[in-house]
Amino acid sequence: MTDTLAGKTAVVTGAGRGIGAGVAKLLAAEGASVVVNDIGAELDGSGRSASHADDTVSAITSAGGSAVASYADVTKFETGVEVVQQAIDSFGGLDIVVTCHGILRDRMIFNMAEDEWDDVIAVHLTGTFNVVRHAAGHMRQQKSGRIITFSSTTGLVGNPGQANYGAAKSGISGLTKVVARDLGRYGVTCNSIVPVASTRMTQSVSDEARARRAARGIARSAEGASGVAFDPDDIAPFVGYLASDFAWNVNGQFFYVYGKSISLMSQPRLDRSILKPEGFFSVDELREFAPQRLVQGIANPAPRKDPS
Repeated sequence: MTDTLAGKTAVVTGAGRGIGAGVAKLLAAEGASVVVNDIGAELDGSGRSASHADDTVSAITSAGGSAVASYADVTKFETGVEVVQQAIDSFGGLDIVVTCHGILRDRMIFNMAEDEWDDVIAVHLTGTFNVVRHAAGHMRQQKSGRIITFSSTTGLVGNPGQANYGAAKSGISGLTKVVARDLGRYGVTCNSIVPVASTRMTQSVSDEARARRAARGIARSAEGASGVAFDPDDIAPFVGYLASDFAWNVNGQFFYVYGKSISLMSQPRLDRSILKPEGFFSVDELREFAPQRLVQGIANPAPRKDPS
């Protein structure tokens, strides 16, 4: 490793296990001091344990790095203040925020309970806002900083049974784009990682659901063609790059990261249009022109089953 991030301080949420732990360790190996935030919850958000954050801190310090643990709940607005202040009190500042935290409460939309919706939105979307919002104020004042959020193919393309998760991740995508515009003029960048890796989350998906998603081409498996699982630690190096001064002008972008591959994702743009020079389209006109010029060839991600 190098000292790419020497003198920098980072907050990494969800850093007790999986992708977040790998990110925290790499940032520390690159010279950053790290606040390791994790409440140690189960995959569905239940339970609490300090051991996971402590394990990551121990791994970092044993390797000669610098880290402290945070057990603050990101769903609370005041947590943003707490983790920012902890970074300042422990290491003298805050330069990098990476939001890796998350839970799953999968259910088909017609069966989803209110609490299953609320809990996932609270952790992913509100939790990201709570940390980013307070870090943004500090970074704006110091006129520098790197914010790296985590989105998902579920939020960008869609996966069955994940309305809550998809809505939260899509919201994080919108938040990322706006934060990039709000803070770019102050020397602060905000980008998002769309990861694919074998983690507790991907391992919880049933084989049947995996097969359905793969058949529809809407999500890459957490395993490559060889059947070897993509390592969560594979995500960390590109996070390290985005966190560095080398990425000073990369802002508001989304990167699809898995295995040995990193791809810049295209963002929504106008593709095709129909125009009526005078007046507005009637339904009868749209019935004629839309299939010919607007929606022709568009794939249905979930076509209706044959009644027979």
